[in-house]
Amino acid sequence: MINIESIQLGPMDNCTYLVTQGKDALLIDPAWDVNFLIHTLETKQLNLCGVLFTHGHFDHVKFSQSLLTHFGLKAYLEENDIALAGLPADLLHVYKGDQQFKIGPFDIKIWATPGHTAGCVCIQIEDALFTGDTLFPGACGRVDLPSSNPRDMLASLRRIASFPDDTRLFAGHSYGGRCSSTVAEEKLKNSFMRNALRWEKN
Repeated sequence: MINIESIQLGPMDNCTYLVTQGKDALLIDPAWDVNFLIHTLETKQLNLCGVLFTHGHFDHVKFSQSLLTHFGLKAYLEENDIALAGLPADLLHVYKGDQQFKIGPFDIKIWATPGHTAGCVCIQIEDALFTGDTLFPGACGRVDLPSSNPRDMLASLRRIASFPDDTRLFAGHSYGGRCSSTVAEEKLKNSFMRNALRWEKN
């Protein structure tokens, strides 16, 4: 059973996630205050097995290069967001679309959820789905940016809605003071998801 710690860092209410199983750890979207993240891992005596990005926007990858170099790791990033992230190629594990792989003891499923960016993904570990900027509690990511696509966002919201109702959702920002929700709650209260589901029926 994994443990999930939400670490809110930076000026844009970013949520970085520290996922642990025993002494093994993953970081999802580490972008701000890398020294704090390194200190946290070393203080807890954790073995950082991997780093994953939900997408390539600067506020999710900004200072990660020094973190990756410190631990001698490459980060996982969908190929459509390589240019957007601007990270050196030798620091990336690049993949395309839906994937399933193992990092240390963690079974990872990647679900392509474009819309906010072309390379946006959701990362599933057990019953947790890390949605990045595709879905926030009560909202969804912007679709007026380079490589954004409103129709893709609608399809991605429907994809998230298809997960079991008790799936735990962990977003990329704590807009509104919350990082987490469930599929059931979003299907009930998130007007963007509800509109996406209505649009599918029309």
